[in-house]
Amino acid sequence: MKKQMCSSIRFILVAILVLPVLSFSQNSTYENIEKYLTADYPYLDALYKHLHMNPELSFHEEQTAKRIGSELKKLGFTVTHGVGGHGVVGVLKNGFGPTVMVRTDLDALPVKENTGLDYASKIRTKDDQGNEVSVMHACGHDIHMTSLVGTARMLVNLKDSWGGTLVMIGQPAEERGAGARMMLADGLFQKFPRPDFALALHASATVPAGKVAYCEGFILANVDMVDITVFGEGGHGAYPHTTKDPIVLAAQIILNLQTIVSREISPLEPAVVTVGSIHGGTKHNIIPDEVKLQLTLRSYSDEVRQKTIDAIQRICRGVAKGAGISENKLPKVAIRNEYTPATYNDPKLTRRTVQAFKAILGEENVIETGPVMAGEDFGRYGREESKIPISIFWLGAVDPKKVEESKQTGKGLPSLHSALFAPLPEPAIKTGVKAMTATVLDLMKR
Repeated sequence: MKKQMCSSIRFILVAILVLPVLSFSQNSTYENIEKYLTADYPYLDALYKHLHMNPELSFHEEQTAKRIGSELKKLGFTVTHGVGGHGVVGVLKNGFGPTVMVRTDLDALPVKENTGLDYASKIRTKDDQGNEVSVMHACGHDIHMTSLVGTARMLVNLKDSWGGTLVMIGQPAEERGAGARMMLADGLFQKFPRPDFALALHASATVPAGKVAYCEGFILANVDMVDITVFGEGGHGAYPHTTKDPIVLAAQIILNLQTIVSREISPLEPAVVTVGSIHGGTKHNIIPDEVKLQLTLRSYSDEVRQKTIDAIQRICRGVAKGAGISENKLPKVAIRNEYTPATYNDPKLTRRTVQAFKAILGEENVIETGPVMAGEDFGRYGREESKIPISIFWLGAVDPKKVEESKQTGKGLPSLHSALFAPLPEPAIKTGVKAMTATVLDLMKR
Protein backbone atom coordinates (compact mmCIF):
# COMPACT_ATOMS: atom_id res chain seq x y z
CA MET A 1 0.00 0.00 0.00
CA LYS A 2 2.82 2.37 0.95
CA LYS A 3 4.63 1.49 -2.29
CA GLN A 4 1.48 2.21 -4.32
CA MET A 5 1.05 5.60 -2.58
CA CYS A 6 4.66 6.53 -3.33
CA SER A 7 4.18 5.55 -6.96
CA SER A 8 0.99 7.64 -7.18
CA ILE A 9 2.67 10.64 -5.56
CA ARG A 10 5.58 10.37 -8.02
CA PHE A 11 3.11 10.27 -10.95
CA ILE A 12 1.27 13.35 -9.66
CA LEU A 13 4.51 15.24 -9.11
CA VAL A 14 5.73 14.37 -12.63
CA ALA A 15 2.40 15.49 -14.09
CA ILE A 16 2.53 18.77 -12.18
CA LEU A 17 6.10 19.40 -13.33
CA VAL A 18 5.53 18.37 -16.97
CA LEU A 19 2.22 20.14 -17.72
CA PRO A 20 3.50 23.68 -17.18
CA VAL A 21 6.53 22.89 -19.35
CA LEU A 22 4.30 21.71 -22.23
CA SER A 23 2.08 24.76 -21.85
CA PHE A 24 5.07 27.05 -21.70
CA SER A 25 6.54 25.39 -24.82
CA GLN A 26 3.33 25.96 -26.79
CA ASN A 27 3.01 29.54 -25.58
CA SER A 28 6.66 30.13 -26.43
CA THR A 29 6.10 28.81 -29.96
CA TYR A 30 3.08 31.05 -30.45
CA GLU A 31 5.05 34.02 -29.16
CA ASN A 32 7.75 33.23 -31.71
CA ILE A 33 5.12 33.03 -34.46
CA GLU A 34 3.79 36.45 -33.48
CA LYS A 35 7.32 37.87 -33.39
CA TYR A 36 8.37 36.38 -36.73
CA LEU A 37 5.12 37.47 -38.37
CA THR A 38 5.43 41.07 -37.20
CA ALA A 39 8.93 41.24 -38.67
CA ASP A 40 7.95 39.38 -41.85
CA TYR A 41 4.74 41.20 -42.68
CA PRO A 42 6.28 43.99 -44.83
CA TYR A 43 7.64 41.25 -47.12
CA LEU A 44 4.24 39.52 -47.27
CA ASP A 45 2.46 42.83 -47.88
CA ALA A 46 4.69 43.55 -50.88
CA LEU A 47 4.09 40.02 -52.21
CA TYR A 48 0.33 40.38 -51.77
CA LYS A 49 0.19 43.69 -53.64
CA HIS A 50 2.34 42.29 -56.45
CA LEU A 51 -0.01 39.31 -56.84
CA HIS A 52 -3.07 41.54 -56.63
CA MET A 53 -1.76 43.84 -59.36
CA ASN A 54 -0.72 40.99 -61.67
CA PRO A 55 -3.61 38.50 -61.82
CA GLU A 56 -3.81 35.79 -64.47
CA LEU A 57 -6.84 33.90 -65.79
CA SER A 58 -7.42 30.16 -65.32
CA PHE A 59 -5.05 28.04 -67.46
CA HIS A 60 -2.79 31.09 -67.92
CA GLU A 61 -1.13 31.32 -64.47
CA GLU A 62 2.42 30.99 -65.78
CA GLN A 63 4.01 34.02 -64.08
CA THR A 64 2.02 33.52 -60.87
CA ALA A 65 3.22 29.90 -60.64
CA LYS A 66 6.82 31.00 -61.26
CA ARG A 67 6.59 33.52 -58.41
CA ILE A 68 5.12 31.03 -55.93
CA GLY A 69 7.67 28.40 -56.96
CA SER A 70 10.48 30.93 -56.55
CA GLU A 71 9.30 31.82 -53.05
CA LEU A 72 9.29 28.15 -52.03
CA LYS A 73 12.64 27.40 -53.66
CA LYS A 74 14.32 30.23 -51.73
CA LEU A 75 13.16 28.54 -48.52
CA GLY A 76 14.77 25.21 -49.40
CA PHE A 77 11.78 23.40 -50.94
CA THR A 78 12.36 21.06 -53.87
CA VAL A 79 10.12 22.71 -56.47
CA THR A 80 8.51 21.19 -59.57
CA HIS A 81 6.65 23.27 -62.15
CA GLY A 82 4.18 22.23 -64.84
CA VAL A 83 2.17 19.73 -62.78
CA GLY A 84 -1.27 19.59 -64.38
CA GLY A 85 -0.82 22.73 -66.45
CA HIS A 86 0.71 25.57 -64.46
CA GLY A 87 0.58 23.69 -61.14
CA VAL A 88 3.58 24.02 -58.86
CA VAL A 89 4.62 21.57 -56.10
CA GLY A 90 7.12 22.30 -53.33
CA VAL A 91 8.40 19.51 -51.05
CA LEU A 92 10.35 20.03 -47.82
CA LYS A 93 11.49 16.97 -45.87
CA ASN A 94 12.28 17.50 -42.20
CA GLY A 95 12.94 14.13 -40.64
CA PHE A 96 10.42 11.54 -39.54
CA GLY A 97 6.70 12.33 -39.30
CA PRO A 98 3.48 12.62 -41.30
CA THR A 99 3.11 14.21 -44.71
CA VAL A 100 0.92 17.32 -44.75
CA MET A 101 -0.22 19.08 -47.93
CA VAL A 102 -1.17 22.76 -47.94
CA ARG A 103 -2.85 24.04 -51.09
CA THR A 104 -3.42 27.46 -52.61
CA ASP A 105 -5.14 28.34 -55.86
CA LEU A 106 -3.42 30.61 -58.38
CA ASP A 107 -6.01 31.92 -60.85
CA ALA A 108 -8.05 35.12 -61.07
CA LEU A 109 -11.33 36.13 -62.73
CA PRO A 110 -12.37 38.10 -65.84
CA VAL A 111 -13.65 41.00 -63.74
CA LYS A 112 -12.82 44.72 -64.03
CA GLU A 113 -11.69 45.88 -60.59
CA ASN A 114 -13.65 48.80 -59.16
CA THR A 115 -12.29 48.96 -55.60
CA GLY A 116 -10.42 52.26 -55.95
CA LEU A 117 -7.34 50.77 -54.24
CA ASP A 118 -4.01 52.32 -55.16
CA TYR A 119 -2.79 48.80 -55.99
CA ALA A 120 -5.90 47.82 -57.96
CA SER A 121 -5.43 45.55 -60.96
CA LYS A 122 -5.33 47.27 -64.33
CA ILE A 123 -4.54 44.09 -66.25
CA ARG A 124 -6.30 43.42 -69.54
CA THR A 125 -5.75 40.27 -71.58
CA LYS A 126 -7.37 37.87 -74.06
CA ASP A 127 -9.56 35.08 -72.75
CA ASP A 128 -9.78 31.61 -74.31
CA GLN A 129 -12.28 32.86 -76.88
CA GLY A 130 -10.03 35.73 -77.93
CA ASN A 131 -12.10 38.42 -76.21
CA GLU A 132 -10.24 41.23 -74.47
CA VAL A 133 -11.14 41.20 -70.77
CA SER A 134 -10.06 42.80 -67.52
CA VAL A 135 -8.63 40.52 -64.84
CA MET A 136 -8.97 40.75 -61.05
CA HIS A 137 -8.35 38.62 -57.96
CA ALA A 138 -12.02 38.97 -57.04
CA CYS A 139 -12.09 35.69 -55.09
CA GLY A 140 -9.17 36.30 -52.76
CA HIS A 141 -6.69 33.89 -54.31
CA ASP A 142 -3.98 36.53 -53.80
CA ILE A 143 -4.73 36.34 -50.06
CA HIS A 144 -4.53 32.53 -50.27
CA MET A 145 -1.14 32.57 -52.02
CA THR A 146 0.34 35.11 -49.63
CA SER A 147 -0.88 33.11 -46.63
CA LEU A 148 0.69 29.95 -48.05
CA VAL A 149 4.04 31.67 -48.60
CA GLY A 150 3.85 33.22 -45.13
CA THR A 151 3.11 29.80 -43.63
CA ALA A 152 6.05 28.27 -45.50
CA ARG A 153 8.40 31.00 -44.26
CA MET A 154 7.13 30.54 -40.71
CA LEU A 155 7.51 26.75 -40.73
CA VAL A 156 11.07 26.97 -42.04
CA ASN A 157 11.85 29.26 -39.09
CA LEU A 158 10.29 26.71 -36.77
CA LYS A 159 11.86 23.53 -38.21
CA ASP A 160 12.94 22.37 -34.76
CA SER A 161 9.27 22.23 -33.71
CA TRP A 162 7.99 19.78 -36.32
CA GLY A 163 8.96 16.65 -38.19
CA GLY A 164 7.76 15.05 -41.41
CA THR A 165 7.25 16.10 -45.01
CA LEU A 166 5.59 19.35 -45.99
CA VAL A 167 4.04 19.51 -49.46
CA MET A 168 2.89 22.93 -50.62
CA ILE A 169 1.06 23.20 -53.92
CA GLY A 170 -0.07 26.06 -56.12
CA GLN A 171 -3.08 24.84 -58.07
CA PRO A 172 -4.23 26.34 -61.38
CA ALA A 173 -7.75 26.74 -62.77
CA GLU A 174 -9.78 26.51 -59.57
CA GLU A 175 -12.31 28.98 -60.99
CA ARG A 176 -12.91 26.61 -63.90
CA GLY A 177 -13.25 23.55 -61.67
CA ALA A 178 -10.37 21.83 -63.48
CA GLY A 179 -7.10 22.46 -61.63
CA ALA A 180 -7.32 19.78 -58.94
CA ARG A 181 -8.43 17.18 -61.48
CA MET A 182 -5.53 18.11 -63.78
CA MET A 183 -2.91 17.91 -61.03
CA LEU A 184 -4.23 14.57 -59.80
CA ALA A 185 -4.33 13.20 -63.36
CA ASP A 186 -0.71 14.31 -63.78
CA GLY A 187 0.34 12.13 -60.84
CA LEU A 188 0.27 14.55 -57.90
CA PHE A 189 -0.09 11.69 -55.39
CA GLN A 190 2.21 9.32 -57.30
CA LYS A 191 5.14 11.55 -58.26
CA PHE A 192 5.21 13.37 -54.92
CA PRO A 193 4.75 12.23 -51.29
CA ARG A 194 1.15 11.22 -50.72
CA PRO A 195 -0.27 13.36 -47.90
CA ASP A 196 -1.71 12.02 -44.68
CA PHE A 197 -3.65 15.28 -44.35
CA ALA A 198 -4.56 18.06 -46.80
CA LEU A 199 -5.37 21.63 -45.74
CA ALA A 200 -6.58 24.81 -47.42
CA LEU A 201 -8.20 28.13 -46.61
CA HIS A 202 -10.56 30.41 -48.50
CA ALA A 203 -11.16 34.12 -48.05
CA SER A 204 -14.65 34.99 -46.78
CA ALA A 205 -16.59 38.07 -47.86
CA THR A 206 -18.72 38.02 -44.70
CA VAL A 207 -16.37 37.01 -41.84
CA PRO A 208 -14.42 39.88 -40.23
CA ALA A 209 -10.67 39.96 -40.83
CA GLY A 210 -8.89 38.54 -37.78
CA LYS A 211 -11.34 35.64 -37.44
CA VAL A 212 -11.73 32.22 -39.04
CA ALA A 213 -14.84 30.09 -39.58
CA TYR A 214 -15.14 26.31 -39.83
CA CYS A 215 -17.69 23.66 -40.76
CA GLU A 216 -17.54 19.90 -40.22
CA GLY A 217 -18.75 17.59 -42.97
CA PHE A 218 -20.04 19.12 -46.19
CA ILE A 219 -18.91 22.73 -46.47
CA LEU A 220 -19.15 23.35 -50.26
CA ALA A 221 -21.37 21.87 -52.93
CA ASN A 222 -21.29 19.83 -56.12
CA VAL A 223 -21.38 22.33 -58.98
CA ASP A 224 -22.42 21.53 -62.56
CA MET A 225 -22.80 23.84 -65.54
CA VAL A 226 -25.40 22.69 -68.08
CA ASP A 227 -26.04 23.95 -71.63
CA ILE A 228 -29.42 23.22 -73.18
CA THR A 229 -30.29 23.87 -76.82
CA VAL A 230 -34.04 23.83 -77.51
CA PHE A 231 -34.83 23.25 -81.19
CA GLY A 232 -37.94 24.27 -83.04
CA GLU A 233 -39.21 25.17 -86.49
CA GLY A 234 -38.98 28.91 -87.10
CA GLY A 235 -41.14 31.18 -89.17
CA HIS A 236 -43.11 34.42 -89.32
CA GLY A 237 -44.43 35.76 -86.02
CA ALA A 238 -47.78 36.41 -87.65
CA TYR A 239 -48.25 32.72 -88.49
CA PRO A 240 -47.25 30.85 -85.29
CA HIS A 241 -49.45 27.90 -86.24
CA THR A 242 -47.01 27.05 -89.03
CA THR A 243 -44.07 26.83 -86.60
CA LYS A 244 -42.83 24.96 -83.57
CA ASP A 245 -41.88 27.86 -81.31
CA PRO A 246 -38.66 27.09 -79.33
CA ILE A 247 -39.13 30.20 -77.17
CA VAL A 248 -42.43 28.86 -75.84
CA LEU A 249 -40.85 25.41 -75.38
CA ALA A 250 -37.92 26.96 -73.50
CA ALA A 251 -40.33 28.84 -71.24
CA GLN A 252 -42.21 25.62 -70.46
CA ILE A 253 -38.95 23.81 -69.75
CA ILE A 254 -37.80 26.56 -67.39
CA LEU A 255 -41.03 26.39 -65.40
CA ASN A 256 -40.96 22.59 -65.26
CA LEU A 257 -37.35 22.62 -64.07
CA GLN A 258 -38.52 24.42 -60.94
CA THR A 259 -40.39 21.28 -59.87
CA ILE A 260 -37.21 19.18 -59.61
CA VAL A 261 -36.11 20.61 -56.27
CA SER A 262 -39.62 21.26 -54.96
CA ARG A 263 -41.18 17.93 -55.95
CA GLU A 264 -38.51 15.35 -56.83
CA ILE A 265 -35.72 15.94 -54.29
CA SER A 266 -36.29 15.22 -50.61
CA PRO A 267 -36.87 18.40 -48.57
CA LEU A 268 -34.03 17.18 -46.33
CA GLU A 269 -31.53 17.20 -49.21
CA PRO A 270 -30.11 20.55 -50.38
CA ALA A 271 -30.27 21.22 -54.14
CA VAL A 272 -30.39 24.19 -56.50
CA VAL A 273 -31.39 24.45 -60.17
CA THR A 274 -30.86 27.93 -61.58
CA VAL A 275 -31.36 29.07 -65.17
CA GLY A 276 -28.83 31.87 -65.50
CA SER A 277 -29.09 32.63 -69.20
CA ILE A 278 -31.65 32.37 -72.03
CA HIS A 279 -30.92 33.50 -75.57
CA GLY A 280 -33.04 33.11 -78.69
CA GLY A 281 -34.34 35.05 -81.63
CA THR A 282 -33.20 38.08 -83.61
CA LYS A 283 -36.29 40.24 -84.27
CA HIS A 284 -39.76 41.00 -82.98
CA ASN A 285 -41.69 39.20 -85.72
CA ILE A 286 -39.44 36.18 -86.31
CA ILE A 287 -39.91 32.88 -84.52
CA PRO A 288 -36.40 31.38 -84.31
CA ASP A 289 -35.20 27.84 -84.92
CA GLU A 290 -33.52 27.43 -81.53
CA VAL A 291 -33.09 28.84 -78.02
CA LYS A 292 -30.08 28.33 -75.76
CA LEU A 293 -30.25 28.01 -71.96
CA GLN A 294 -27.42 27.95 -69.41
CA LEU A 295 -27.96 26.38 -65.99
CA THR A 296 -26.03 25.91 -62.77
CA LEU A 297 -26.82 22.92 -60.53
CA ARG A 298 -25.85 22.61 -56.87
CA SER A 299 -26.08 19.66 -54.47
CA TYR A 300 -24.10 17.80 -51.82
CA SER A 301 -24.66 14.10 -52.40
CA ASP A 302 -23.69 12.35 -55.63
CA GLU A 303 -27.12 10.69 -55.66
CA VAL A 304 -28.98 14.03 -55.64
CA ARG A 305 -26.62 15.38 -58.31
CA GLN A 306 -27.34 12.48 -60.67
CA LYS A 307 -31.08 12.56 -59.97
CA THR A 308 -31.17 16.27 -60.85
CA ILE A 309 -29.29 15.72 -64.13
CA ASP A 310 -31.56 12.81 -65.07
CA ALA A 311 -34.67 14.90 -64.32
CA ILE A 312 -33.45 17.77 -66.51
CA GLN A 313 -32.92 15.43 -69.45
CA ARG A 314 -36.32 13.81 -68.95
CA ILE A 315 -38.17 17.14 -68.68
CA CYS A 316 -36.51 18.58 -71.79
CA ARG A 317 -37.40 15.55 -73.89
CA GLY A 318 -40.91 15.32 -72.46
CA VAL A 319 -41.84 18.96 -73.15
CA ALA A 320 -40.46 18.76 -76.68
CA LYS A 321 -42.24 15.51 -77.47
CA GLY A 322 -45.49 16.95 -76.09
CA ALA A 323 -45.15 19.81 -78.58
CA GLY A 324 -44.67 17.42 -81.47
CA ILE A 325 -40.95 17.93 -81.96
CA SER A 326 -39.42 15.11 -84.00
CA GLU A 327 -36.90 12.72 -82.47
CA ASN A 328 -33.98 14.24 -84.36
CA LYS A 329 -34.79 17.71 -82.98
CA LEU A 330 -35.24 16.92 -79.30
CA PRO A 331 -33.38 19.31 -76.93
CA LYS A 332 -29.66 18.78 -76.55
CA VAL A 333 -28.53 18.69 -72.90
CA ALA A 334 -24.76 19.02 -72.40
CA ILE A 335 -23.06 18.77 -69.00
CA ARG A 336 -19.84 20.80 -69.10
CA ASN A 337 -16.63 19.14 -67.94
CA GLU A 338 -16.12 21.93 -65.38
CA TYR A 339 -17.86 19.80 -62.74
CA THR A 340 -16.72 20.57 -59.20
CA PRO A 341 -17.42 17.85 -56.60
CA ALA A 342 -18.69 18.68 -53.12
CA THR A 343 -16.07 19.40 -50.48
CA TYR A 344 -16.40 17.24 -47.37
CA ASN A 345 -14.36 18.35 -44.36
CA ASP A 346 -13.18 15.31 -42.45
CA PRO A 347 -14.82 15.82 -39.01
CA LYS A 348 -11.92 14.45 -36.95
CA LEU A 349 -9.33 16.55 -38.80
CA THR A 350 -11.56 19.62 -38.67
CA ARG A 351 -11.99 19.34 -34.90
CA ARG A 352 -8.24 19.14 -34.58
CA THR A 353 -7.76 22.27 -36.71
CA VAL A 354 -10.33 24.10 -34.59
CA GLN A 355 -8.38 23.37 -31.43
CA ALA A 356 -5.23 24.75 -33.08
CA PHE A 357 -7.16 27.86 -34.22
CA LYS A 358 -8.49 28.51 -30.74
CA ALA A 359 -5.09 28.03 -29.13
CA ILE A 360 -3.38 30.62 -31.31
CA LEU A 361 -6.23 33.04 -32.17
CA GLY A 362 -8.43 32.81 -29.07
CA GLU A 363 -11.87 31.19 -28.89
CA GLU A 364 -13.63 34.47 -29.65
CA ASN A 365 -11.98 34.54 -33.10
CA VAL A 366 -13.08 31.06 -34.17
CA ILE A 367 -16.63 30.80 -35.52
CA GLU A 368 -18.68 27.73 -36.40
CA THR A 369 -20.62 28.20 -39.61
CA GLY A 370 -22.87 26.18 -41.90
CA PRO A 371 -22.31 24.77 -45.40
CA VAL A 372 -22.86 26.89 -48.51
CA MET A 373 -23.84 26.03 -52.09
CA ALA A 374 -20.72 27.57 -53.64
CA GLY A 375 -18.14 25.23 -55.18
CA GLU A 376 -14.42 24.58 -54.61
CA ASP A 377 -12.44 21.84 -56.34
CA PHE A 378 -10.29 21.29 -53.23
CA GLY A 379 -12.82 18.54 -52.48
CA ARG A 380 -11.24 16.33 -55.16
CA TYR A 381 -8.16 15.73 -53.02
CA GLY A 382 -10.32 13.89 -50.50
CA ARG A 383 -12.14 11.74 -53.07
CA GLU A 384 -9.21 9.66 -54.31
CA GLU A 385 -9.39 5.88 -53.88
CA SER A 386 -7.35 5.93 -50.67
CA LYS A 387 -9.31 8.58 -48.81
CA ILE A 388 -7.17 11.42 -47.52
CA PRO A 389 -8.61 13.51 -44.66
CA ILE A 390 -9.04 17.07 -45.92
CA SER A 391 -10.20 20.29 -44.30
CA ILE A 392 -10.70 23.82 -45.65
CA PHE A 393 -11.65 26.79 -43.49
CA TRP A 394 -12.97 30.28 -44.12
CA LEU A 395 -10.53 33.13 -43.53
CA GLY A 396 -12.12 36.43 -42.52
CA ALA A 397 -11.16 39.12 -45.02
CA VAL A 398 -13.58 42.01 -44.41
CA ASP A 399 -12.94 45.17 -42.42
CA PRO A 400 -14.73 44.50 -39.08
CA LYS A 401 -16.15 48.05 -39.14
CA LYS A 402 -17.83 47.34 -42.48
CA VAL A 403 -19.24 44.06 -41.17
CA GLU A 404 -20.75 45.87 -38.18
CA GLU A 405 -22.08 48.65 -40.40
CA SER A 406 -23.69 46.07 -42.68
CA LYS A 407 -25.45 44.47 -39.71
CA GLN A 408 -26.78 47.82 -38.52
CA THR A 409 -27.90 49.18 -41.90
CA GLY A 410 -28.92 45.95 -43.62
CA LYS A 411 -26.81 46.93 -46.62
CA GLY A 412 -25.02 43.94 -48.11
CA LEU A 413 -21.25 43.57 -48.37
CA PRO A 414 -19.52 43.06 -51.73
CA SER A 415 -19.47 39.33 -52.39
CA LEU A 416 -16.73 37.13 -53.73
CA HIS A 417 -16.45 37.60 -57.52
CA SER A 418 -17.60 41.21 -57.14
CA ALA A 419 -15.65 44.06 -58.76
CA LEU A 420 -15.87 45.76 -55.34
CA PHE A 421 -14.42 42.92 -53.25
CA ALA A 422 -11.45 44.41 -51.37
CA PRO A 423 -10.00 42.31 -48.52
CA LEU A 424 -8.36 44.00 -45.55
CA PRO A 425 -4.92 42.52 -46.16
CA GLU A 426 -2.90 42.77 -42.95
CA PRO A 427 -5.22 41.15 -40.39
CA ALA A 428 -6.46 38.64 -42.98
CA ILE A 429 -2.98 37.50 -44.05
CA LYS A 430 -1.61 37.44 -40.50
CA THR A 431 -4.59 35.38 -39.33
CA GLY A 432 -4.24 33.00 -42.28
CA VAL A 433 -0.55 32.45 -41.56
CA LYS A 434 -1.11 31.94 -37.83
CA ALA A 435 -4.07 29.58 -38.26
CA MET A 436 -2.40 27.44 -40.92
CA THR A 437 0.97 27.38 -39.15
CA ALA A 438 -0.59 26.32 -35.84
CA THR A 439 -2.53 23.54 -37.58
CA VAL A 440 0.52 22.17 -39.40
CA LEU A 441 2.58 22.31 -36.20
CA ASP A 442 -0.12 20.37 -34.38
CA LEU A 443 -0.28 17.68 -37.08
CA MET A 444 3.51 17.42 -37.38
CA LYS A 445 4.67 18.07 -33.84
CA ARG A 446 7.72 16.10 -32.80
